[in-house]
Formats: sequence, C-alpha cells, structure tokens
Amino acid sequence: MIARMTPASGQSEIFAPDALDGTVALITGGGTGLGKATALELARCGASVTIMGRTSDVLEQAASEIGAVGDADWLVGDVREGADADRLVRTVLERRGRLDVLVNNAGGQYFTPAELIVAKGWQAVWRLNVSGTLNMAEAAYALAMGPASGGMIVNVTLSPHHGMPGMAHSGAARAAVEELTRELAAGWIDSGVSVVAVAAGHFATEVTKKYPESVRAGAARSVPLGRLGEVDEHAWLVALLASPLGRAFNGSTVTLDGARDNWAGPWPPAGLADEAGEVPVEERQQAPAS
Repeated sequence: MIARMTPASGQSEIFAPDALDGTVALITGGGTGLGKATALELARCGASVTIMGRTSDVLEQAASEIGAVGDADWLVGDVREGADADRLVRTVLERRGRLDVLVNNAGGQYFTPAELIVAKGWQAVWRLNVSGTLNMAEAAYALAMGPASGGMIVNVTLSPHHGMPGMAHSGAARAAVEELTRELAAGWIDSGVSVVAVAAGHFATEVTKKYPESVRAGAARSVPLGRLGEVDEHAWLVALLASPLGRAFNGSTVTLDGARDNWAGPWPPAGLADEAGEVPVEERQQAPAS
C-alpha cells in the first residue's frame, strides 16, 4: 500500500522540495477534497504521508496519485471510535517509526434548519467533528508526540464564525473544536506539542464542482475576495503550519476564507454596487500642488 516516486513535476509551487523532509504526517479524511490536497502538498514538500478514511477504494486511488510525487500510504479507520484512533496512530508508528504532524481533517454535516435537528443527527455531527478530532489528538499525543517531546496537530474547522444558517449543529461542533484547540495547546506545549486550528471558507472541491454554475457563483459572491478558494491555498497553509514556524501559532485559529468571516451575505451588498456591479469609489479633492 506504499507508493514512492518523485518526478520533478511534483514540486510545490511555493515551498522548497525538502521543506518537510523527514516529517511523518497523518491526514484524516485524506481521500478527497481539502484532505487529499493537503496530503499531496505535504508529500511535495518531502513529508511521508498516511491518509485515512472509511472507504478503501477512494483511499487507494488517492494514495496512488499522491505517491506519484512522494511517499504515501493509506489506512481505513473510524475516528469516532477511540480504540480505532489508537490503532491508526500505532500503525503509523509501526510503519514509519514516528508521527510528527496530525491533520484532523475528517468532518461533515448536513443541511437542515436548526429547529428540525433531531438528537440522532446532532450526535452524528458531534461524534465525527468533535469526538473524532479529540480521539485522534489524544491518541497522537499519548502514543507518539508526547513520548517524542514534539509534534504539530492541525484541527480543520469552518468559517464563518458568525453563524451558519442551515448548519447550526456543525457551527456548534466546530466552535467546540476551536475551544479544544486552545485548551490542548495550553496543556501540551510543555511537552513540545503544538495545536492549531484552520478555519476553512468556501473552497472549490470535488463536491462544489458538482453543483450548478449558478450555485457556485452564488457561493463565490458571499466571499469578499470574489471567488471560491483553491484547495492548494488551504494545503499551503497547512504545510506552513507543519514547518518550524507553526509552533508560533500554538493555540490560534487561522482563518482562510477570502474575508468571508468579515461579511454575512452577498458581496457587494445590495444597494452599494452600481449598475455595472462595481462598488463606487469616493471622489476625493486633490490637494493643491506645492
């Protein structure tokens, strides 16, 4: 299940090919979307990566693609189960001898008005996003990073932080993960283990690309930057946090969303744009020449 190959075309666009040389990383939910992009970028930077998820054929295909640029393997498991989290970390240690970076990317939710959320749905979202993240973080710390006196844990959450209509259960769960990030960061820093969170905005993943163009355009209008994020941008941020600089972000939540967190609604807001869709620029009186 291990693929190794390093063609010149597999280099990172912004990092040196050996930026993470010798680093071992485990990415949960690494078979698709942001998780897969992250694993690919870490491999391009020289890291040995293991992706995990619940579907073997998806993981095998993703690991094959990542293996075209670096060192990649895969594991099937369920982060919602504490015993399985332990098994995943132990397996990485058996195969690679260490674990330096854990990316808690696995997560999920479904659309429903807050008043229609039932107990079963709430528990399903909570177990995956909160319990799964905590299970993996605790396993990585207890079995690998704590004993090695060093490591980086990156918890992926969501932007915006000012409310998520239709996904209140997910918003609550992701807020809990960000609080866990702060608490674990404070508790584990003396052991050399850093914990940070990345709040991801709207990205052009495989899922969003399946939506009609009108839906994607509407999502892009909710981002002041004027477009959906590219998965490589998210991957670059995680690679930066996996570098020695990452320790300086300990306990922080880094938001990468094109300023989505700063705005609720379409951009430009109704009534501000002119007929061409442009935001008028205030005319200022020129100062007299001296």
